[in-house]
Amino acid sequence: MSSSHTALDGLRLALAERPDLVVLDLGLPDLDGAEMLRMLRAVSRVPVIVATARDDEAEVVRLLDAGADDYVVKPFSAAQLDARVRAVLRRMSDDRADSSVVIGDLRLDLRSREAALGGTALDLTPREFDLLYYLASRPGEVVTKRELLTEVWLVPYGGADKTVDVHLSWLRRKLGESAQNPRYIQTVRGVGVKLVEPS
Repeated sequence: MSSSHTALDGLRLALAERPDLVVLDLGLPDLDGAEMLRMLRAVSRVPVIVATARDDEAEVVRLLDAGADDYVVKPFSAAQLDARVRAVLRRMSDDRADSSVVIGDLRLDLRSREAALGGTALDLTPREFDLLYYLASRPGEVVTKRELLTEVWLVPYGGADKTVDVHLSWLRRKLGESAQNPRYIQTVRGVGVKLVEPS
């Protein structure tokens, strides 16, 4: 278990170590804790429990809306924090219980972060896996590039569509297809892309 005394160091640590959960104290010396939460949420989906000195409903609602999964009000006991941690991790585990997606010969497992095509493992980068899983979990549904940037890249206000195009191109190559000869990933011109079972 790692700890940090500043927001920026904590953000660096969270990205480097990919923890199962973050306990974020809002009383940080270098940055407002709520701002730190927004920065963390822009790059990670790690569960976050906020520790705050203010038992203020508006403040709690603001933090939960900003992406916190739970909160504790200081002072709190170790037993209370442990119980909150267990509850958040249990919810996350329940959410991921049905985490396998199978479409045609394509199989993805979110828990192990493994993907296979026709029984052969696909060598995907973390971003490629996230992109493929997002599309595969919505079979036949047209997804816009803006939605992919928001949900996969966690860029809330849009970004470069070219980033999505490049990753889609890499994915198609690994799936043994191309934009001209698609099998799984199909482009809907002017709208977005969708993942379908090959006919």
